[in-house]
Amino acid sequence: MKRPKPIQGFKKFVKNRRPAISEVVREPTAGGVVFRKKGKDIEILLIQDAKDRWTIPKGHIEEGESSKQTAKREIGEETGLQKMTVLNWLGKINFRYRRTNSLVLMTTEIFLVRAEGDTDKLKPEEWMNGIKWFKASEALDKIEYEDIGKLMLIGLKKIRDQNLGSEKKA
Repeated sequence: MKRPKPIQGFKKFVKNRRPAISEVVREPTAGGVVFRKKGKDIEILLIQDAKDRWTIPKGHIEEGESSKQTAKREIGEETGLQKMTVLNWLGKINFRYRRTNSLVLMTTEIFLVRAEGDTDKLKPEEWMNGIKWFKASEALDKIEYEDIGKLMLIGLKKIRDQNLGSEKKA
């Protein structure tokens, strides 16, 4: 008796199949749309992650920390900025990704943050491929995540409407 031919691509499908998801992990994070006034321009600080995507500084909320405290701490750690004021809450973004056999559900609280002091003294973390101030319109073009771009627009509107780009008042 003749053996039937295997279905084309079946072995490849089985061989390349990832293991089933065995857990769902929730990761609350916080970060900020960091801005400064440079001459007449508003500039936004972006970091370039290990996959060469431009984004905002953000990180995991530690136990006992508020999202606002996390945003300030993470921005300082990731950028080297020492002085900043966390102004307005801009919104929350949710996304998910797979980490081996886990489904990670990440929620990020985003704040509008004014950089103060020596804003040119930046110290990126080792894992970053870049860190740079961009004019607002250029930052919007560079940002890799649509949801963050939308919150950036909300932040720029708040800067304009509340005159937040002017020097800090005592």
